[in-house]
Parts: sequence; structure tokens; C-alpha cells
Amino acid sequence: MTSLSLVPKPFVPFLSFRCHSVTRLRSVATRTMSSQSSQRVFQLRQDPLTGNSEWIVIEENDQTGAPETSPDGLLATTSYLDMLNDSYRNRAFRLAIEKTITEPCHVLDIGAGTGLLSMMAARAMRIEESGDVSKGIVTACESYLPMVKLMRKVLHKNGMTKNINLINKRSDELKVGSDMASRADVLVSEILDSELLGEGLIPSLQHAHDMLLVDNPKTVPYRATTYCQLVESTFLCNMHDLENNDGPGLESLIGIKSQQYGMHVDAIEKEIKLLSEPVKIFEFEFWKRPESNGELEVHIEAITEGSIHAIISWWVLQLDSEGTIFYSTAPRWIDSNSEIGLRDWCDHWKQCVWFTPGAGVSISEGEKVHLHAAHTCTNILYNLKKTQSVTHEMTQSPLSTGDLHLTLPPERIAIYGDSTYRQFMLEATRNALQGKSHTQCLVIDDSLLLPLMTLHISNRSRVLSLSPGLKEDGARYLEAIADANGFSKDRFEYFREGKAKLAEAYPGEIDLLIGEPYYYGLESGLPWQNLRFWKDRTLLDSVLSEDAVVMPYKGVLRGCAMYLPDLWKSRCCLGSVEGFDHALVNTTLGGCGDLPAGKGSPCLPFFIWQCGETKRLSKKFTVMEFDFSKPITGPCSGDEQIELLKPSVCHGIVLWMDWVMDKENSTVISTGPDERYWKQGVKLLEKPLTVREDGLSSIRIQASLDPSSNGELIITHTLS
Repeated sequence: MTSLSLVPKPFVPFLSFRCHSVTRLRSVATRTMSSQSSQRVFQLRQDPLTGNSEWIVIEENDQTGAPETSPDGLLATTSYLDMLNDSYRNRAFRLAIEKTITEPCHVLDIGAGTGLLSMMAARAMRIEESGDVSKGIVTACESYLPMVKLMRKVLHKNGMTKNINLINKRSDELKVGSDMASRADVLVSEILDSELLGEGLIPSLQHAHDMLLVDNPKTVPYRATTYCQLVESTFLCNMHDLENNDGPGLESLIGIKSQQYGMHVDAIEKEIKLLSEPVKIFEFEFWKRPESNGELEVHIEAITEGSIHAIISWWVLQLDSEGTIFYSTAPRWIDSNSEIGLRDWCDHWKQCVWFTPGAGVSISEGEKVHLHAAHTCTNILYNLKKTQSVTHEMTQSPLSTGDLHLTLPPERIAIYGDSTYRQFMLEATRNALQGKSHTQCLVIDDSLLLPLMTLHISNRSRVLSLSPGLKEDGARYLEAIADANGFSKDRFEYFREGKAKLAEAYPGEIDLLIGEPYYYGLESGLPWQNLRFWKDRTLLDSVLSEDAVVMPYKGVLRGCAMYLPDLWKSRCCLGSVEGFDHALVNTTLGGCGDLPAGKGSPCLPFFIWQCGETKRLSKKFTVMEFDFSKPITGPCSGDEQIELLKPSVCHGIVLWMDWVMDKENSTVISTGPDERYWKQGVKLLEKPLTVREDGLSSIRIQASLDPSSNGELIITHTLS
């Protein structure tokens, strides 16, 4: 297979990875319609088995804080809970607000969330006994209706409704004279993501300064400063470099585009070699109107020799004007000896990685590189130059589009570049084709690897591909690589007309139905959402021949009990947050801990290896199996009792999928905690379970899947 090419010339599609910004709403999609009497929000929900989406209607018929009408768990997948559990963040904002707001005034809170900063501001205006409290007001804007409804209840619970005017709008929709009586004297806001700019900080500040704030307003935060550092890391290199790997058919893959990618780099500290000191890049002042674009060039001297595989970036908030209150997202090796570095693990803000091109930029100790940094309204971009020669010149913005851009997350890049994974898939595909001639093969997922492997292994095979997530871009890409490798059009076809037409066109003619399984767009979801493969296989049952082979043969839901103190703390139920009662948000935000009877924490996706301190407390166990050789016929379930043998504290159950590729179980692709390129599902316990030296504890795990409902896998547990 070494002669295969995945990128034909002159056709050069850009195979890049998508940057998932860590925002408080993550991937929640909404549409809002309004009238004088009510507002209606349509919440986008996807059926993981079918890939189909539907809009759920969320009504809002009053403005007084009536009982919650949205479905339980609507906000559970957001990062609000993690953010509210960040005690260092909360304390820093409280101290800065109390220091900045010393008399009654008009305060604007952009992106108010549960109202924590608004309540801090309202309380701060009561500190001066001589002040006229009646003149103090907070205008709080929050665009996401379910959060607005939750905030109203929090304000009511804390007796803070009098001086806080909550408006369900984006800040750029606010108008002085209707929504606000006057321009605000003080701005408090926390609209920051891991890259800093991804939540719209710059346009929000621009509009606020133009239309909503007085001249020279006070602000909390006062400024933000971004920093970066050059590093060498084989692990990070593998997450973007397919051009220089030695795998079959991948060595000529070009056009990888670099974007900032949020991750917990502390987890790979031992796999990182620092090549430079930290370098200050941009400062963004909250107290004045920012520019939409900016750029600078800095000379960075290498402190040791190596290859620059990535640029790690972070930011530091200065919350007060005097520069005494800070919050930093720097890696542990930067802030280990400073006060702002002593913070809890959290998931709402991470560090960012900018991947340098190809195999990296080699550098000697004392040698200087020129780093060109630029920012748009939403992104910070880097470009490295070594001496007078350009090592990587960006001819267009990473945000622009060309003829074809195939965007993949860096974990998928690493998977395709992993020789062990490719060998597993190669052997599984070869075994599935064994004994078959003139095979009609159907690839039903978004695999870019299997169509090419199948065509190369069997010169008599014909391959159909659906690529339901990549769609037309996937079609053009696969057709181009097939042509580049000399596979005639009668041997490869991208089927554009959908599953129904496919069933009509090829009844009983498919000898091999395969997938990895991998569906574009589900990378950040729970691992069993790729059971969509089973649903698709069921819908296409009529195209299979009598002796057809289905690969993978089955899926196995696996798990183990784990010690997860950092993750549990970040998701535990709230009580008082800086003096404000937040207990009523716990069920809606998916907290673990002291929940009402019958309410459990949701199962959420995480890279376990990035979740701070972790430890296994049980053997791996099987919860249930899914037989892909047969179509889905109805609900299925599993039940397993886990014994906790090690003296420790159990915080939750980690679950994942093993994909058994063949009937003989000879090839198994695991997505468990040992594999760092897949997310696992985490079911946190209501309370940590202590396992003593002389005791034996157990947890019963039950799982059920009803394909006739919304396609969700339901996970429950009981302690014994």
C-alpha cells in the first residue's frame, strides 16, 4: 500500500482540523422568535442513532420567574456548572467588583449567566452606607432563554430582583432609551473562551463602548494579556502531521491547516520539551474600544535545540485597574510558584495549542525565530519565520474557504497517522474480503481510510461510499483520491442520492458493509453515539446479500470505576457561591452530589486522561453488547455488578465502546481511557463512595437503548 496517494495533484484539498472553542454553551444551538406577549425558543436536539435533528420548543410566557418549563438537563452539557465551581475565578471577580464599584451607579453585565456577577455588582453598591442605593441599577443581558429563566429564579431566591434589570437579548441588541435608561458607568463581563476571543469579546466590547457605556467607563476585568511558548512534543506533532508519517497511503497528505485547539497541556507535561521562555503577545483593554484586527512580530530565542512542533498559548486577566487581582490560564509549569497558579483543575478554560506545519521547525540553542502574530475579531493566528526564509507562509486566512476544505479534529488526524490503528483496520478489511471475488462494498460512515483500503486490497472490488457527515466535500475528496490512485469510476462511486435510493438501486447486492465507525460531527459526543452505524445498517438491511459481511461485527459497551476527584469537584452541586445561594440550579445544570431523589447526574463526554488526577478502582467490565450482524429489532439492555477492591474513593464510572471488527474477535478497536484520541463517557456518582481496607463495595450499572425513542443510551447506577 505504500504507493497509494490520498491527495492527488494538482487537486489539493485542505485536510485540516476544527478548533472546538471551550464556551459556556458549547454546542447548544437555539433559535428565538418573539412577540409582545411571549418568547419561544427552539432547542436543536440530535438523535444520535439516525443523525437527524429536531427543534424542541421551549415556551416562555412570563417574566416573573415561573417554574421551569424546559426539559430537565437542558443545560447539563454546558460548562456553566464547571465555571461556577471555579472558586478562584469567583473570588477574583468578587474582589475586583467590590474594589471597582464603591458607590451607586449603572452597571452593565454582558452574558449574565446565572447572574453571579450582576448580584456581586448590586451587593457592592450597598457597601457605602452614605450612598443612595436607589440610584444604583444593574442591567444584565443574557441571550440564551433557558439560562434567563434560571437566572430569574436565582435572583428571586437571593432577593436580588429589585436593582437588577434582566433582559433576554444579546448585548448588541440593547438600546439606550428603551432597554436601558442611560449609558452604563461600569461594565462587568466574562465572555471569554480558552483562546480568549472566541465568544465574541471584541465585537461585544466595540458595541458596548460605541452605544452602551459612558466615556472612560470602569470595567471588570480591566485587561487581558495573551502569552505563548514554543515547544517540542511528539504527541502534539502526531495530532496534525500526516505529511511525514510512514503509514500506507498517508505520506503525501498535504494542506494541513493550523488553528488553536483547546486542551489540558498539563496532562502531557512530561511529553513536552520547552524551547523558549514565555512570550507576551497581545493586550486587550476592556476599558477602551478594541481594534478588530491587530498584528505584531516578535523575535524569540531558543533556550535549547529541538523541533518546534507547537505553540502553546494562554491568557492572564488583570481584573482591577491597579493590577493587584489576577486570574491565569497558564500551564502548571508557568505558575507553579505564584499565587495565581494555585487554582483548581477546571474544564471551562484550557490552554490552546497552535500546531506548526509538517514535522515542525528545527532550531538550535540561541537561534532566533520570528513569530508573526495576528488577531481577528474571534481568533489569534501565528506564523513562524526562521532567519530570512519562510518556513510556513499562510497565503490565506485559516478562516477563509477555498475549493475544498475537509476539516477533521486533531484526534482524528492522529488516529489516521497511527500505524497500529491503520494496521488493525487493514487486517480487519482484508479478513472481511477473504474468500470474496467481485465484491460490492458499501462504506456507510465518514471513513476516509476504508474506501481506499478496500479498493487497494481487492482489485476486483467495487466500493460505494455515503459519507453522511462530510457530504459533498467528502464526495469530491474521495472521488479525487480514487482517481489519483488509478481506480476507475466503475470501481468507486460516491452515492449522493441517500439511503432510500440506495436500497432501490442495489437490492441484495452488497457483499460487504463496513465502517470504522466514525461520523463527522460526533467527535465531541459520547462514544456510543457512533452506534448510529447499527441504525444505518438496519435501514440498509435490504441491500445486503445472503452471505454479506458487516464490519464491525459488534459493539461492546465497557467500563470501569475510577477515582476522579478533580472532575467530580468541577461538576459537584453548588451551594453558596461567594455568598449567593445557587442550590436551585443543580438539577438543571446536571450537578452531582445532593440532588433530589430520582435525579442523577448526566453522562458527559471527557478525555479522561485530561481530567486531572485519576486512578482505576475496578477491573474493566462489559455492560452490554450490540450485534451488528443483525438489524435492530427493539430495545436492548445490560446489567453489571462491579466490585471495588482497592481502598480509595470512587467518584464515578467511566464508559466507552470497544468495536469488535470480526466474528472471531481477532481485531478489536478500543476507545477506552488508555486510548487518548477518543472521549469517554463519565457517569459521576451522587456522592463519592469510600472503599475501606476491610470493606467491599459494589456498584450496579444498568444500560438500555430504545431505538424507537430519541436514540439515547440510558445509563443508571445503584450503590450497594
